[in-house]
Amino acid sequence: MSDLIRLDNLTVTYERHPAVHHISGAFRTGSLTAIAGPNGAGKSTLLKAIVGELRPAGGSIDRGALTRNDFGYLPQAADINRRFPISVADTIMLGAWKNAGAFGRFSRQDAERARDALSVVGLSGFENRHIGSLSAGQFQRVLFARLLLQDARVILLDEPFTAIDQRTTRDLLDLVLRWNNEGRTVIAVLHDFDQVRAHFPETMLIARELVGWGDTQDVMSPANLIRARAMAERWDEEAEACLPDDELAEGGLAKREPAE
Repeated sequence: MSDLIRLDNLTVTYERHPAVHHISGAFRTGSLTAIAGPNGAGKSTLLKAIVGELRPAGGSIDRGALTRNDFGYLPQAADINRRFPISVADTIMLGAWKNAGAFGRFSRQDAERARDALSVVGLSGFENRHIGSLSAGQFQRVLFARLLLQDARVILLDEPFTAIDQRTTRDLLDLVLRWNNEGRTVIAVLHDFDQVRAHFPETMLIARELVGWGDTQDVMSPANLIRARAMAERWDEEAEACLPDDELAEGGLAKREPAE
């Protein structure tokens, strides 16, 4: 498999303090990769940078010929406002926005695909339900149906199985594996290490910095997990702000490495 997305010495910051620091490597075309690590390791930040929501403070992300339309991104459930007055059907149809015409109108084919997607995730008949009336598992099924409509080449999932029931987790994992079998590249932030080992052939293990990246059984070794935990515990939250590369070139303060 060829490289699809390459990270070169990537640093991403929040309020100029490093969230992920000097990460290099590549996601291969058609790969199924978990991003794992301790709490606060920068996993969600990294995912947002890959999709283009955050600008690198240092280094680069090479997405090759990929465009924004090639990415399907599912943020954490906590980042989604379920109080917004929108139906299940309208939520799913948002996945077809790139097919909408000049006046934002969807085709009959898009509507049929939305019904099919709802059936695939096991929610036929829920079209007119308000998203606020759904359980956590039902709402996650709706969001996966929206991804089905996007038909993206690269699918990014941020903790997609958190706080949902086991049956929903199994069903949605099956969908993730189906996407990968279709040749799509899937990258998922996960906190369940058993889940990572069972279903994801490749893993990126980070603790603000890269601990390991490659075959899951090698990366998720006891030694690496101990190292990741130790790195997270000794990270200096009071480190000086990281400046973007262009500001450093103009004579700004040097970047400070995490405390040893």
